Amino acid sequence: MKWSLAVLGCCVALLLAFGIVILFSAKMGSTGEKYLIQQSIWCGIGLVVFLVTMRIDYRALRPFTWILLLIAMALLALVLVPGIGIKVYGAKRWLGYGPVRVQPSEFAKLAFILVLAHYGALNRARMRTLSWGLLVPLSILAGVVALIFKEPDWGTTFLLVGVCMAMLMLAGSRLIYLAPFVPAGIAIVYFMVLHDPVRLARVKAYMDQEGSKRGAGYQAYQAKIALGAGGWEGLGLGNGRQKMGFIPEHHTDFILSVIGEEAGLRATLAIVVIYILIIFCGAFIAWNAPDSFGFLLAAGLTFMIGFQAFINIGVVTSVLPNKGMGLPFISYGGSNLLLMMIATGLLFSIGRKCGEEEGATEDFGEPDAATVPF
Repeated sequence: MKWSLAVLGCCVALLLAFGIVILFSAKMGSTGEKYLIQQSIWCGIGLVVFLVTMRIDYRALRPFTWILLLIAMALLALVLVPGIGIKVYGAKRWLGYGPVRVQPSEFAKLAFILVLAHYGALNRARMRTLSWGLLVPLSILAGVVALIFKEPDWGTTFLLVGVCMAMLMLAGSRLIYLAPFVPAGIAIVYFMVLHDPVRLARVKAYMDQEGSKRGAGYQAYQAKIALGAGGWEGLGLGNGRQKMGFIPEHHTDFILSVIGEEAGLRATLAIVVIYILIIFCGAFIAWNAPDSFGFLLAAGLTFMIGFQAFINIGVVTSVLPNKGMGLPFISYGGSNLLLMMIATGLLFSIGRKCGEEEGATEDFGEPDAATVPF
């Protein structure tokens, strides 16, 4: 287990360090120092949060999971209140004052994963039934997703749905109950896209990337130019051209295009390998977790990191339609960085307890599933 924690820690440290360097390069000029200082501060806070989280016994969080979810939903609802939520580019996703802003949806991801892990561990003997294995957890998901979707934030919505389905399968839900939701979900998304001009334009741009390169597909097209211009070795840090006003949000959602242009394909592939290593380490920690709650929690956190990285890389490389979502540990943004550091800290907390017998967790409320009323 020590090797998996060591590899996980090294991978996260490499991504954080490289993220600060490439962020300074991406905003080189009059604003480069500002972004460097702000991201460095968030990294410092994140490291403190990580060290505190890894020292906490993750099982002690179980009694507070529902409270955390209620707080997250309250913050999500507060975002939608006129005069309180901060609106940027047509979406209300932030709370804050002045330059300090946070995204409650990031906190909601963590709270939901904690609740679902607690729920799955508590009712593991009944997860193969339709009501306990599907309807109840989906009703919990619906309440969170409805608030996030209203912002609107489709990316986080899809991410949470994907993590939920994966965790339910691992918790014991029957595939025969989950399978019908795939075509149903596709039909719902298709209907919503048809009635949302912004998302419809993005999908059309994805289907016709060449024809939309001056319109809705401009950002993705310029990202491909940046990746192609970098070649294998890259143009060198600070020498990228597409960041000079050609790629909007190149320091957040499209920072991978800056990496590809300045550091080359070898650096891009190295980052992909690092994410794969993080996923393997998370899976190994989950597999060796001392109890069901630790197993589901580690799996959910690993799925969250992996899915977010996959979506971001897929968008930048035009494999997926454009959707604003940062690259974990690298993109500029304090809320997501703190979430990722908390997730890493929890993985370390679970890993440090690996090897214990499940019976040792009884003091933390690991009940017999056959006698649990809920």
